[in-house]
Amino acid sequence: MSRELTILVTGVNGQVGFELLRSLQGLGRVVPCDRSMLDLSDLERVRAFVRALKPSLIVNPAAYTAVDKAETDIEAARRLNVDVPRVFAEEAALGGGALIHYSTDYVYDGTKSGAYVESDATNPQNVYGQTKLEGERAIAAAGCPHLILRTSWVYGRRGKNFLQTMLTLGSERTELRVVADQIGAPTWAKTIAAATSHIVAQGAAANDKDWWARRSGVYHLSSAGATSWHGFAEAIFATVMGSHAPTVVPIPSSDYPTPAKRPANSRMSLDKLAEVFGLQMPDWGDAMRLCLGE
Repeated sequence: MSRELTILVTGVNGQVGFELLRSLQGLGRVVPCDRSMLDLSDLERVRAFVRALKPSLIVNPAAYTAVDKAETDIEAARRLNVDVPRVFAEEAALGGGALIHYSTDYVYDGTKSGAYVESDATNPQNVYGQTKLEGERAIAAAGCPHLILRTSWVYGRRGKNFLQTMLTLGSERTELRVVADQIGAPTWAKTIAAATSHIVAQGAAANDKDWWARRSGVYHLSSAGATSWHGFAEAIFATVMGSHAPTVVPIPSSDYPTPAKRPANSRMSLDKLAEVFGLQMPDWGDAMRLCLGE
């Protein structure tokens, strides 16, 4: 790694990309990339763009994240979740750069009783999870120094996400029915960006070309603790609406069928992240209250 980092950040209009663009400032020359600058569906243009820029680090939160739509829009999901990360990884390998890429709890089948660790077997139950896993494997196969950060239940105050949906519905209805048998860690986009910037700062401070290579691999990066979608909804309303909150009725997943199957257990151990990078992630409830207070 050179002393002056050139950091390419994709998907800067998305939830995580928007926050990354802010959290990475001051760590190097940050080059934002959105659809107007680079159409990620054009792989040859992506390759040419990266070769011309020669970034020291590519941070790639861009992804196809419409989980239910992916069940039928397989080609588009694979292009963004597999082909684009592969090109970034191949170009990083050729240019001597590193790649930070974001993946998902949906690579697991959710049948484990406790928290998943990074070495647990993957078994995605939907197209989104399958394409994200294929993207992880494509990155590893390219041989560049890389960090694959698996996160879960991402939300923020922009874009489409569970928190925004609940805020809208909660202002319109007196009762909501929300799934209570899926467990995971709601994770604020700003939490993901802040943790990423801490990692990048460590790499920059090390000024060691092998720093990233020695730490290459998969890490879980989410909020600490866990709740259900029902619990998340209740916490949102308690924070924002207090005694005026709508009634939130717990229902099983079977009462809310979706095209894509979701894992029942999305809890992920954060021990490896803490051990390697010294990062302690905030409790999901604390982060949610900070988000709602902004």
